[in-house]
Amino acid sequence: MTALVPLLVALPLLGAAVTLVFGRSPRLQVLVSAITLASVSMIAAILLVVVDQSGTPLAVSVGGWPIPFGIVLYVDRFAALLVLTSAIVLLAVLLFSIGQGAADGAEDTPTSIFNPSYLILAAGIFNAFIAGDLFNLYVGFEILLVASYVLITLGSTESRIRTGSVYIVVSLVSSILFLAAIAAIYGAVGTVNMAQVAERVAQLPQDTQLVLHLMLVIAFGIKAAIFPVSFWLPDSYPTAPAPVTAVFAGLLTKVGVYALIRTETQLFAQNSIDTLLMVVGLATMIIGILGAVAQAELKRILSFTLVSHVGYMIFGLAIATEAGVGATVYYIVHHIVVQTTLFLAVGLIERRAGSTSILRVKGLMKAAPLLAVLYFVPAINLGGLPPFSGFIGKIGLFQAAAEVGTPMLYVLIGGGILTSLLTLYALMRAWNLAFWREDDDAAEEGESRHGYLAGAPAADEQQERRRIPAIMTIATGGMVGVTLVLTVFAGPLYALCDRIGTGLLQPVTLVQLDEEASG
Repeated sequence: MTALVPLLVALPLLGAAVTLVFGRSPRLQVLVSAITLASVSMIAAILLVVVDQSGTPLAVSVGGWPIPFGIVLYVDRFAALLVLTSAIVLLAVLLFSIGQGAADGAEDTPTSIFNPSYLILAAGIFNAFIAGDLFNLYVGFEILLVASYVLITLGSTESRIRTGSVYIVVSLVSSILFLAAIAAIYGAVGTVNMAQVAERVAQLPQDTQLVLHLMLVIAFGIKAAIFPVSFWLPDSYPTAPAPVTAVFAGLLTKVGVYALIRTETQLFAQNSIDTLLMVVGLATMIIGILGAVAQAELKRILSFTLVSHVGYMIFGLAIATEAGVGATVYYIVHHIVVQTTLFLAVGLIERRAGSTSILRVKGLMKAAPLLAVLYFVPAINLGGLPPFSGFIGKIGLFQAAAEVGTPMLYVLIGGGILTSLLTLYALMRAWNLAFWREDDDAAEEGESRHGYLAGAPAADEQQERRRIPAIMTIATGGMVGVTLVLTVFAGPLYALCDRIGTGLLQPVTLVQLDEEASG
């Protein structure tokens, strides 16, 4: 089974090369991209079953070099689950983009550029999830960031170039900090292999450990968009094409969260900064959702809720128990799927109504009842209404925090409940204004009742209403179906996440890693 591990990265890179060669054949590009992502999904599913049943991670030393000198690809339950979830999401968004490209041509998402960049982005995400050393994790980040620079500026409009520039600068700063942290860790312990770093870093003085620890947390915190380094996200994501925004919102911040979890549970398990993480998690939840409440544009509302719900993941990580980490993993999977689905639904709203401003859009309940369902289901899921996966994830986090029972964790539980209620308010306010208003009088009444939104940032003007191809609706409906699967099969999935939490707090040793790679 170890032979399948490198394919998680090799297949998307090979697919990107093929799509570049056939740049003049959009249909062939799309076919190659779809086959590639479907293949990765199947491989990830097989690896997840294998590592879960055996209880033993898979490790591959690329090129046959002995550990820790070679590049190690490492697949445990956590990595396999996130690769599988990401591949499914990437495939659904690809189908959405096919419909958009067929309807609009190359105006918004040039196919010859989009498909190779998209597969390179996928390769970077998968490589980051299965990296066994810090430098390979850095390489994964850089691969996905280079591709994201291209994707976020597709169409070359003024707003996309402007916000893309901010995104690029922030990403470069984060990468420089990460690279500096790698250099400092290598200078301190003489290796960048994660298993070996975990063994050696415990021998360093606590002050040295803390400095190295905080360097990684700051670098990954920027990528994960946690407070106070989340300022860049709400302005960067909304201007990109709908498929790009959906993928960025669902996956890119989760790569940063994934790296934070590896850092806290494996690399610096003996150097606790749990109190700091609790404060950061609480601030991220509250400040992010207050930003969402103050917005009048759907993509910006969702961007701020994205920031706030990353706070739940930091909250769960700060609990520092098996139950807390397991609940965090479940919430990550839930949020990847639900957040992506909501952005796809908003992409459909933009095409149908010609705008994403909740002060201008109205009457969609009668005009597009199916679209109303596609928005409503993931919206109440994200808001945490029972029995959906959002409710299950939040209850898991709250129960894990209550078991520890410190005063700060009870404050975080209160902050989590408040964030959930405000999330529901922001999304249902948008639902009410965009779907239930029918005439100008009602619109004026809505604007007067929400007059504080008059000065909120607006989206680009788009008066033209566009046809919604069936494949875009099918892709979004499929993602809504996946959100329901997370609820229907919450028991087995949550049990898997509990096993992941247990495994993460019992990290693999260098000897075990060497045995797996040799085997």
